Amino acid sequence: MSSVSPTSGNSSITDLLNALGGSSGSSGGTSGTTNSGGTSSSGGSLSAPGIGSGLDVSAIVTALVNAKKAPAQDQIDSKTNQINGQLNALGSLNSALTALQAALAKLTSASTFSSFDANVADDTIASATTLTNAVPGSYDLKVTQLATAQKRTSDVTPSDQAIGGGTLTIGVGSNSFNVSVADTATLADVASAINKASNNPGVVATVINGDNGTQLQLSSSKTGVANAFTISANATSSDGLQALATQLGTPGQNEAQDAKLSIDNIPVTSASNNVTGALNGVTIALTKTGDTTLNITQDNSAAQTAIQGFVDAYNTYNSAVQSLDYNPSTKAVGALFGDTTMESVERSVSSVLSGAVKGNSIGLLSSLGITRNPDGTLTAPDSDKLTAALNSDPNAVQDLFAGPNGYATKLNAALDTYTSSTGIIASRTSSLNDTLTQLGTQQTALNNRMQQYQDQLQKQYTNLDTLMSSLNNTSSYLTTALAQLQNSGNSK
Repeated sequence: MSSVSPTSGNSSITDLLNALGGSSGSSGGTSGTTNSGGTSSSGGSLSAPGIGSGLDVSAIVTALVNAKKAPAQDQIDSKTNQINGQLNALGSLNSALTALQAALAKLTSASTFSSFDANVADDTIASATTLTNAVPGSYDLKVTQLATAQKRTSDVTPSDQAIGGGTLTIGVGSNSFNVSVADTATLADVASAINKASNNPGVVATVINGDNGTQLQLSSSKTGVANAFTISANATSSDGLQALATQLGTPGQNEAQDAKLSIDNIPVTSASNNVTGALNGVTIALTKTGDTTLNITQDNSAAQTAIQGFVDAYNTYNSAVQSLDYNPSTKAVGALFGDTTMESVERSVSSVLSGAVKGNSIGLLSSLGITRNPDGTLTAPDSDKLTAALNSDPNAVQDLFAGPNGYATKLNAALDTYTSSTGIIASRTSSLNDTLTQLGTQQTALNNRMQQYQDQLQKQYTNLDTLMSSLNNTSSYLTTALAQLQNSGNSK
């Protein structure tokens, strides 16, 4: 442990004793012989190699602590690096599987294989949108009347004239509400009371200030006969309020009416110009009267995009697997080579995709031109085969992926075993993090032990350095004293 040689120390003391002996046995002015310590009686000085040379205590202590700490530290560092590597690899695997599941979700969505296009030949007459339950077909569309909302307007009245008090009763269909009108109320006050009524079933009051004066207009908030309104004043109301009710209760030129149309000569009536229910899964928005053609066609673009997206996501997953496990092309070994979770994932995915879908007329991915390459990737679907299958039997294509035994359904369920919050990857990750915590505890304990060891060494070597400094001072003193004694003996 010490850089000071005990032998050197003993030799120096021996040299000092020999020097003392030599000086006492010599005659004045006679040179003595060289002793074993290298000190000459004729030289007039003594040397003591190794004594008082100075110790680098800090360097010695650091080296000893590092040497003692190294084996345990290397073990902790190696295990920590290994676990961090596994955590990063499992995170990459989970990301690849999650991305694959996102592509599978599009394949299992009902809208992917039930998407339709609606086209109206004359889009100034109508437009149309579709839902997933639409049915392809071509229809003759004839619009003979648009739906309108009821509007009625009062006679002209000065804006500041009081109408008179009472109660108005306004009804829409089977619903009605009462409006209390003060004796000093103007048309603006009446309009405000109508609009603010909490139980108003659908009437809007507007004051129009024209060139000839002020008029009150009532409008139904919705089109159609069923949404027309009625208005009356009770018997105790003022003459002015009763007259206003009569004016607004009298039919005029803007009465409510339903939309009237026919689809392939089948008459249809609708309270709204947005006609729903006439054709399953189709909403027809009417804009003017006239004759045109409505075409509903299957839209395969969403299905084609989703299937290609699945192939792309699988190939990304395959690339991730090769980088994490084993790349047969480069023969490179990844961080999860031989890992049981990695092997289990590969078996699960391969098991689903290598089998046929029972009860499905298409049966295999290869029937759509999707095959596996030697490097494990999937080829893009054959456009002609896929289009033909979607056009001839879209339900079969949907069942191939999204049915109970479909590829997307079964593969997604298999991957959930690994990617869910309680899945295998989450469990592995939690366990590895627990091990990291334990390694952190071990590191703290090791640091504490080494600190104690360092403190102990620091004290020991500081004491040694102090002792050596004292011996060095003693040696210098004795050397000087002996030199003086020798000089004194020579002078006699």
